[in-house]
Parts: sequence; structure tokens; C-alpha cells
Amino acid sequence: MTTAAWDERLRAQGYRITPQRQLVLEAVTRLGHGTPEEILAEVQRQATGVNLSTVYRTLDVLEEVGLVTHAHIGHGAPTFHSVDVEVHIHLVCRHCDGVDSVDAELAAPLIATLDEARGFSTDIRHMSIQGVCASCREASRGSKR
Repeated sequence: MTTAAWDERLRAQGYRITPQRQLVLEAVTRLGHGTPEEILAEVQRQATGVNLSTVYRTLDVLEEVGLVTHAHIGHGAPTFHSVDVEVHIHLVCRHCDGVDSVDAELAAPLIATLDEARGFSTDIRHMSIQGVCASCREASRGSKR
């Protein structure tokens, strides 16, 4: 998203453009997926005076205006990513804690089944699937030999 586009979105909803908001949005974009703590670490590479509460408040504003969204991909803090990213499902490895993304279309049959069987309208923007990634599976196979 261009600087002008996110500036306009914030102003249209009555928010000012601040250096902290720009730094947090840029950090989210660079990281792809990041917890508030990871975003803080990224922001502090440029602005050491920013603290965690500022990051949380800024993420709340950025989510309210539709610039970022979050998913709960584990037991800890939510993970944030830019809304410019296509809707996707998070694959979370329970061994290495790695996070991968796959196209949401892979869930289309499940979504259709839930709608047909239960009348349930599914929002997969927050969806994560826990499991074991290919690298960890391969490593565990190698250790069993």
C-alpha cells in the first residue's frame, strides 16, 4: 500500500499520521507476520523510544481502520499482518513454531460444507492449523533411522 493510501485511510477515519503509526505499519509489512513483541523489536531498530504499549495501541488503530489484521496462531499474543496480503490460512508447526501461509481457496470445500450442513458463514482470516511442517517431519524421519 502506498504511503498516500494509508495516510488517506487514517485521516478519513479521524486519525492523525504519526511517526509511530508509520513505523509500526512498516514493521508489520517487513515481517509479514509478527507478534507485538516482534513488531516492537523491528520498530526499535529505528526508534528506540517506542515501547510495547505504544505498539499495542497503534496496532489497535491500524486494525480499526483496516490496514492490518490479526490471527491467533498459538497460545500467546496474536500475530499481525498487512491487509494487502491475500486472505490466507496460517500453518503453524508445533515443533519449530514456524508459520507458513497457504491460499484460502484450499479451505473452500470445508467452508461450503459448513455453510450447507450448519448454515455457518466462515471467516477464515483468523484461521490457523496446527501441525508439523515438512522440514520437521523430514528431520524426525531421519532421526528414526
